Amino acid sequence: MPQLRILAGRADPLGATFDGDGVNFAVFSQHARRLTLCLFSADGKTETHRLDLPERDGDVWHGYVPGLRPGQLYGLRADGPYAPAEGHRFNYNKLLLDPYAKRLTRHPVWHDALMGYTVGAAEADLSFDRRDSAKYMPRCVVEDPSFAWGPDRPPHRDIAETVIYEAHVKGLTQLHPDVPNPGTFLGLASDPVLDHLQSLGITALELLPAQAFLNDRFLVEKGLVNYWGYQTLGFFAPDPRYLSHGQIAEFQHMVARMHAAGIEVIMDVVYNHTCEGSELGPTLSFRGLDNRSYYRLQEDPRYYINDTGTGNTLNVNHPMVLRMVMDSLRYWVEVMHVDGFRFDLCATLGRRARGGFDRSASFFDAIRQDPVLTRVKLIAEPWDIGPGGYQLGGFPPPFLEWNDKYRDGIRRFWRGDAHQVPELADRMAGSAIQFDHSGRPATSSINFLTAHDGFTLMDVVSYDAKHNQANGEENRDGHSENFSDNMGAEGPTDDPAIIEARARRRRNLLATLLLSQGTPMLLAGDELGNSQQGNNNAYCQDNAIGWVDWDAADQGFLDFTRRLIAFRRAHPILRQKRFLHSRTRPADGLPDLFWLRPDGQEMTPADWAEPDLRVLCAELRIAAGTPDYAQREEAIFLVLNNGAPLDLVLPEPPEGWRWRLHLDSSRPELEPQLVEDARLRIDGQSVLAFDLERALD
Repeated sequence: MPQLRILAGRADPLGATFDGDGVNFAVFSQHARRLTLCLFSADGKTETHRLDLPERDGDVWHGYVPGLRPGQLYGLRADGPYAPAEGHRFNYNKLLLDPYAKRLTRHPVWHDALMGYTVGAAEADLSFDRRDSAKYMPRCVVEDPSFAWGPDRPPHRDIAETVIYEAHVKGLTQLHPDVPNPGTFLGLASDPVLDHLQSLGITALELLPAQAFLNDRFLVEKGLVNYWGYQTLGFFAPDPRYLSHGQIAEFQHMVARMHAAGIEVIMDVVYNHTCEGSELGPTLSFRGLDNRSYYRLQEDPRYYINDTGTGNTLNVNHPMVLRMVMDSLRYWVEVMHVDGFRFDLCATLGRRARGGFDRSASFFDAIRQDPVLTRVKLIAEPWDIGPGGYQLGGFPPPFLEWNDKYRDGIRRFWRGDAHQVPELADRMAGSAIQFDHSGRPATSSINFLTAHDGFTLMDVVSYDAKHNQANGEENRDGHSENFSDNMGAEGPTDDPAIIEARARRRRNLLATLLLSQGTPMLLAGDELGNSQQGNNNAYCQDNAIGWVDWDAADQGFLDFTRRLIAFRRAHPILRQKRFLHSRTRPADGLPDLFWLRPDGQEMTPADWAEPDLRVLCAELRIAAGTPDYAQREEAIFLVLNNGAPLDLVLPEPPEGWRWRLHLDSSRPELEPQLVEDARLRIDGQSVLAFDLERALD
């Protein structure tokens, strides 16, 4: 065994840093008495050295080992009080992951030795387990993350041009017949995936969690896995399962390929909790390094505050924990070149020490002053399960927010629920009631009909109830109210009338999404007609339920989706940053928005109050106050009819202009055509979109 010496090193940067001659290690722990660096053989089986970090600057322990190179496997051990009643859970017998590790060799192998306490003991977590956990733990890997980026340039897409596509690394690629390295970052970077996204008109790929995460023990024992990834194990490391050759450069290559195709990469990130769970969870990293600092604890510090529903809540109010989160975000932007983040349960990150949500909380202030992070897209999931946890519209700019009220309102309108036209109008106009404040733009609303959590678009029109039996929880998990409609049969059917009704409903739903103000998000596979067999909580389904079925693609619906996205891209009126409030435009004296009846008359209060109203017509222009709007297009006219066929009167066009019908969901293959008569008959269950063009002399 070679003799190694450890020098004082530096307290910054945190983690393992290779400088060409050796590796500096720096680890935060406020309450430890000793921190030990553990080095392992190349195969990871033998612990070859234990070196106590010799220096402590404040609460950062550090040391420098000359001669170490990238590829060195390592872990940590922390010595300190094991006193759960005081919030301390140090156990030197447990090998710990470096929170700043850039790569992990694998996932933990479940064994009772991963617990800091003795499983089954009468004292539960107050007991102490002396077994060494190293055999069951992954190893951290020293990395040199430099990458030959070449001419890579982030697309920096304006939010008004953005169309988001939410996808799972494996789910999108696993069943594609032409994708090499399916299920990995390299599979995402392949030509078939890029060609598909480009042909759709997607501008941003939003990936479900790709940072290293844990397979929950209860899932493994049922023969399942954590498929979605919302149990973070390492905030700097890509998950090993998505690396074909165990190199972080594979992620960087994927990003470079997306950028070359004009597509941004947004990461779904989980900084609200970690995978270590409650007081009965494993000791893998944070808990063993400094439980009292990393987690928010109750007044009885033996127990964790659980605003996330996962057993613990990360303590971003602690300056060093907040620093870790900020360092992680900057690392993914500066080193891995990602273009934005979607923050899972973001309300948790805005909670003060006493638990209340505050849009001026330290996390938001830190983000908003950061010159790196303010240039990327920031998306909040605006809720958690804690007190006052639903905060839609409550986040500060420049955050965008997932708008579940949009999802539910649009689904309910097309399902035929009463009193839904006013809700439809509000959601299509950008949900101003939530977002028109603090200088926030209409693009702040991330509009979606479906996401990873819930039914796919096909299942929204095929199932009245969830079918989650494969999850092993007796169908108790997942939302019970999905505002869905099976159109006459539960699940797959051979009835041609039901099949056609479902196809038209999907076209109507998707047309509504892409004709609405706000920022649209599509779920991967919806454009193909993908189904999850009625499972609305496929978090553990790493199989055909959770994967996109490319062989069963609905080519007609795919073509219609492309047309919708292209129409949205071609018409700035549909993707404005300013809200439409029917304000008069000084240049022409016309309001920027008319709500009309099918007979061409403006809607009255009595019309809005009609419970059985099933149709909405809207004439839209560039919003009042928009610079240079006179140089842009004239108007768009939209009709959403969830009722019977009816006679429609088009608005009188300005002199020298005429209406052209571009889209009709009842005739998805219709080519654009001029409308010669101001009166026309339109089908029931349809969405139509017209624009004005100049008449030829």
